[in-house]
Amino acid sequence: MKACYINGLGSVSSQKTFEGDFLAEIAIDETLNVRFAQQPSYKEMIPPAMIRRMAKGVKMGIFASNKALAEAEITYPDAIITGTGMGCVEDSEKFLKAIIDNQEQFLTPTSFIQSTHNTVAGQIALGLQCKSYNFTYVNGAVSFETALLDGKMQIETEEAQSVLVGGIDETSAHTLELFKLIDLIKKEEAQPYAIKNTETPGVVFSEGATFFALDNQQKESTYAKLEAVELRNVLAKEDVAGFVQEFLVSQNLTTQDIDAVILGYNGDVNFDGYYDEVASLFTNTSQLYYKNISGEYNTASAFGLWMASHVIKNQVVPEILQWNTVKPASLKKVLLYNQYQGIDHSLVLLSQC
Repeated sequence: MKACYINGLGSVSSQKTFEGDFLAEIAIDETLNVRFAQQPSYKEMIPPAMIRRMAKGVKMGIFASNKALAEAEITYPDAIITGTGMGCVEDSEKFLKAIIDNQEQFLTPTSFIQSTHNTVAGQIALGLQCKSYNFTYVNGAVSFETALLDGKMQIETEEAQSVLVGGIDETSAHTLELFKLIDLIKKEEAQPYAIKNTETPGVVFSEGATFFALDNQQKESTYAKLEAVELRNVLAKEDVAGFVQEFLVSQNLTTQDIDAVILGYNGDVNFDGYYDEVASLFTNTSQLYYKNISGEYNTASAFGLWMASHVIKNQVVPEILQWNTVKPASLKKVLLYNQYQGIDHSLVLLSQC
């Protein structure tokens, strides 16, 4: 089977990641329980007339995907695969509001057409004039990992030489209000919203788009080799450690072979215990986290992989990402573990090239 390499990255998030530098500027406001993505200038990539009609998630996806392809020097990928938890929820809200306001009459179809979950992948393909395999996975908090697994398998089985894979989720006003009502988002009185030593339920919610150019050839731009992806829908907390150990055995590895483990801690006191179970396996290993800078959303794990790719290529870990005090001597094997509200567990293994 062919090896799978990450050769290009692109990210739009609540940090200035769209400029390409790895966390050159980091801004964390612990008084915000919702962090919106910092928007780049889109006019260089998207005609102004189209920008006005595009939802935020579509614009972020087009920008991040173009960045990833440009870095990997890919013009037309053999597949475009995206993952999203909520899809184009902004346009969905617009269409539903129009139904109510206009009493189900005289509705324009634009918002409905653009509200489907595969809109982002479709718009990317239209912009590139790419007629290859195009697929979108909507699978909760493992939507991105499912897309990543599909892309990896296509390269390994030689069905594709290059694949564009990404995770996109956007916020919208009404959906955020609903999330606050059901306590998915931290309450105002829970400030400051720190992730470490949290004592409150809920998360700091966010949005973003992160894309990866996968290839079967190693290049100068290569960040890391994608070794394995494993998914599990439901696990009891006491079974999580076994899930990780089984995965390592399948890769002929032990916990000592992992140089850094990246955990998806999000500050929810009800579910961060799952990460504690995994952390207990790696007490002598460097433990990192990232949702303190990215916030939480269904495809936040794509941002985690973006961070891991930079860390393994640069062999440098910014202090703000360090969960424990163990510093890695080198970063040859990096393991990522994520879950959301006790379900949708994922493991991703990267290795240095």
